[in-house]
Amino acid sequence: MSPLMAKPLLKIQRYFRRKPVRFFSLILLYLTAGSLVFLHSGFVGDSGPRARGGRDAVGASEMGSQSALPDARGLGIIRRVFKESRRSGRRYGPPWRQKATKYIGCYIDDTQKRALRGVSFFDYKKMTVFRCQDNCAERGYMYAGLEFGAECYCGHKIQAANATESECNMECKGEKSNMCGGANRLSIYRLELSQESARRYGSAIFKGCFHRPDNVTLALPFSAVIQNMSVDKCVDMCTEREKSLAVLAGDRCHCGFPTPVFSLHELENEDMCLHRCHGEEFESCGNDEYFVVYQTQVQDNRCMDRHLLPTRAKRLVALASFPGAGNTWARHLIELATGFYTGSYYFDGSLYNKGFKGERDHWRSGRTICIKTHESGRKEIEAFDSSILMIRNPYKALMAEFNRKYGGHIGFASQAHWRGKEWPEFVRNYAPWWASHTLDWLNYGKNVHVVHFEVLKKDLFSKLKEMVQFLGLKVSEDRLLCVEGQKDGNFKRSGLRKLEYDPYTAEMRANIDELIRTVDAALKKRKMSGVPGEYMPR
Repeated sequence: MSPLMAKPLLKIQRYFRRKPVRFFSLILLYLTAGSLVFLHSGFVGDSGPRARGGRDAVGASEMGSQSALPDARGLGIIRRVFKESRRSGRRYGPPWRQKATKYIGCYIDDTQKRALRGVSFFDYKKMTVFRCQDNCAERGYMYAGLEFGAECYCGHKIQAANATESECNMECKGEKSNMCGGANRLSIYRLELSQESARRYGSAIFKGCFHRPDNVTLALPFSAVIQNMSVDKCVDMCTEREKSLAVLAGDRCHCGFPTPVFSLHELENEDMCLHRCHGEEFESCGNDEYFVVYQTQVQDNRCMDRHLLPTRAKRLVALASFPGAGNTWARHLIELATGFYTGSYYFDGSLYNKGFKGERDHWRSGRTICIKTHESGRKEIEAFDSSILMIRNPYKALMAEFNRKYGGHIGFASQAHWRGKEWPEFVRNYAPWWASHTLDWLNYGKNVHVVHFEVLKKDLFSKLKEMVQFLGLKVSEDRLLCVEGQKDGNFKRSGLRKLEYDPYTAEMRANIDELIRTVDAALKKRKMSGVPGEYMPR
């Protein structure tokens, strides 16, 4: 070794002989190495030329964080497109896709002009086709597209050309059995939205196409002509005017609230509203006869006032349900529809803090319009003069209560709970209670009004009207229309963490199916409608 090299090495050796300095130096090297490994994991698979239009790679993030991908057109929600495009060309997937009947095809994507221009998410570790579809469907989008194995894009219209299936050749990061697009290529699926899914344009909710009301001035008291009309301009104008509805009719924008003369209950075919906006290439602005309606973020205050009953009630009305059957949601609807607080057989501080002020009153106080209860004993049931009995599909109710038990009112049970001993034990104990709860209220209840959770969701206006009448109150249609606009309240679980598998075993299903038949027979025996068809075993 040359004298020139020996001298620096000797200095380094002496440096590390000093124990404190050596210790902290090693710690620093360790942390630096760990940070480099962490950063590398976020960029895995993103090195090398990809023809990505110059877009930088983004670190890995969990899907539930709802982090939007950077895009030349801005972050997050871009545009809601009114009508899906009609395309020719190849739409058939390779053999591994034949069971995915909703698969549309492989499409070109451009970072400067996205094929799907709605919300976007990414997950460089756990992305699956189901997760992408579920997130897009939850937000009411018509299409879900996966790219680069880890990126998810949502939209209402495909605004790009087809690519060959061989170009969508990257496996999903969370499931190697499925393809999740490729570099600048999207694997696109057409979604079947549930009835309650809301199609959106930015923060506004698309309500549909409706026929012009007979008296437009009465139905929608404020209007103005807007040059280069777009959905944005009409929604912004009505938001500034503090109106909950933005209604587009050609180059005219109307603002107002739902009323009996414009209730939004009679939807028209969307084709009737197809008329391109002058200021927006891909949006429809309706015409003189058929209006396009959006709900703004403005709160309709016609149903927000709530009070305790002015005089003590002469009868006690129960709002009875098995846990997980939508009791809290029903309370929210009843309070908005009647203007009176509901009470509870229990006390839940979290519900009180969320605005259910009747929680603090003793259930026998007579100052609340009805009383929440999950009790099912004869003595407890006979303490009430009448009852609204909420029934929900046991398969959904059991999962909802399991989530509440281990995750709170709007939280979720962990995967460890679902896959551990807790879930089988819960089903074994709670499934029989679902049936016995309903049977006890049918047997011992004095005056029982049955409400099926699923039917209430599908026909909110008329079923809630029946509930208000059962409570002995005068119905206000304006309040009911107001309730429709804010029906979810603060206790709707997000769909972002739905299970990707069926938690029910064959043995569980056999037992629950028999319980469903028992409840169905009991309802019909009392000349009531049986359980909804979706409950019944297939």
